[in-house]
Amino acid sequence: MIRGFCLVLLVAFFFALSEAKSSVTQPQAAKSFNISYIQNVRSCSYNVLITTSCSSPKYTRDEISIAFGDAYGNQIYAPRLDDPSTRTFERCSSDTFQIYGPCAYQICYVYLYRTGPDGWKPESVKIYGYNSKAASFYYNTFIPSDTWFGFNLCKSASSSHRHLGLRWWFVIIGLPFVFL
Repeated sequence: MIRGFCLVLLVAFFFALSEAKSSVTQPQAAKSFNISYIQNVRSCSYNVLITTSCSSPKYTRDEISIAFGDAYGNQIYAPRLDDPSTRTFERCSSDTFQIYGPCAYQICYVYLYRTGPDGWKPESVKIYGYNSKAASFYYNTFIPSDTWFGFNLCKSASSSHRHLGLRWWFVIIGLPFVFL
C-alpha cells in the first residue's frame, strides 16, 4: 500500500516537472501578427522597461519598435523607440518608456521589431499596466531584422492549465486503483 502511494507521488512529481519545463518558452517570429489591427486610442499609460543584453553590440543605430497587448484584442504599438543621440539600447543598459494606448487587461504578448545594420540583443522586456500585474518576457537572443519577434502567451496559458488539470485528474482517478 505504501509502495503504491509512493508510486503515485512519483508520477505526480514527473507530471509537475514536465509541466514546468514546457512552460518555459522562447521568443519566435510572429506568423500572423498584423500591425493594422492596432487601435489608435490613447486612454491608458504603460511603463515599458527594456534591458539590453551585455552581449549586444556596444550601441545600435537600428530602428526598434514594440507592440503588445492582451487576450481581448487590446493592442498597443509604439514605433521608433530608438534614439541614438540619447544612447538608447546600449549594451548592459535599461531603458524605460512611457507608452500610451487602449486600456488592456493582463498583457500576454509582446513583439519587438528591428530594422537596420547593427543588430540588437534585448535581455528582457517588462510591461507595467494600470489594469494588470507586471508582465515579464525574457528574450536573451538577437532580434532578426524586418520581422515582428517575441512572445504570444495568450492562448498557451489557458491551454496549459487545461492540460495540467487533465493530468492531475488522471492521477486522482488512478489513485484508488493502486490501493486495491
